[in-house]
Amino acid sequence: MEQILLALGTMAIGVAGCIAYFWGSNVILDRIYPAIGDNAANNIRKSTAIRPWLFLGPALIILGFYLVYPVFNSIILSVYDASSENFVGLDNYIWLFNDGKFLESLRNNMLWLVIVPALSTVFGLLAAALTDRIRWGNIAKSLIFMPMAISFIGASIIWKFIYDYRGEGSEQIGLLNALVVYFGGEPQAWITIPFWNSVFLMIILIWIQTGFAMVILSAALRGIPEETLEAAVLDGANPLQIFFKIKMPQIYGTIAVVWTTITILVLKVFDIVLAMTNGQWGSQVLANYMFDWGFRGADFGKSATIALVIMVLVLPVMVWNVRNARKEA
Repeated sequence: MEQILLALGTMAIGVAGCIAYFWGSNVILDRIYPAIGDNAANNIRKSTAIRPWLFLGPALIILGFYLVYPVFNSIILSVYDASSENFVGLDNYIWLFNDGKFLESLRNNMLWLVIVPALSTVFGLLAAALTDRIRWGNIAKSLIFMPMAISFIGASIIWKFIYDYRGEGSEQIGLLNALVVYFGGEPQAWITIPFWNSVFLMIILIWIQTGFAMVILSAALRGIPEETLEAAVLDGANPLQIFFKIKMPQIYGTIAVVWTTITILVLKVFDIVLAMTNGQWGSQVLANYMFDWGFRGADFGKSATIALVIMVLVLPVMVWNVRNARKEA
């Protein structure tokens, strides 16, 4: 009860503080630039230009502190040793590209980048196209989108039961092994099989992100002008030709945004690997490796160096995504 009251009190203070800030800052602005007198028009113009920044200011300051500051701090930490006391120059970077586990993480991340965005987008597009053609499409969309409401850790626990393996002679409670045994096969410890364990982990993220891709692409498909579709039908185009030659070219921009958004998420994937394998059996990824060095190895120099590699990989994709979104707008 004490924790509940503390949480409610914190929420109440936060909401009241926001209301007081926005009300008070607007009152002060109106007093500095009153909308009366000889300079009323000039004052209104100035206050109109300043007012949005009263709302954006706190968010920009907080984002600057939590996003910009860590970047510069990581750069500094990357040239120091484990204790962050002794300057070591580029030693951490030299170690990084000679470390087998880092190279394994990099390879796995590249594999995730190839498979997850592609399959998530394809399945999302397929679901969007099919659910718009059936009467109970909204129910189907809700079911497909539902995994988006589950945390990555929660999804990992669900799939851990699906992949669960019990020794020979024991009853298999994992859904996958139960099916294998039912059809006469031998149960396997799926998440311990190198390479394939990474694929099994990717399936979890595909399962989650397909709903996201479906919602965005469904909106894009519905935004296609009916005139173009009717003209294609009159010209004798079949449904496949309409989809691939009429609809797809008109939503390429949206497909690219969905693809790159999932790509950025994949580069930072951490929770699923931590919960399922903790990077064992050849399934390590960059974010989990960074966590291992930072919080288990207590080497903030190496951890910061890995973090910067992730940032360098994410940045070009993010910049391209923002530019593409602006063009779409």
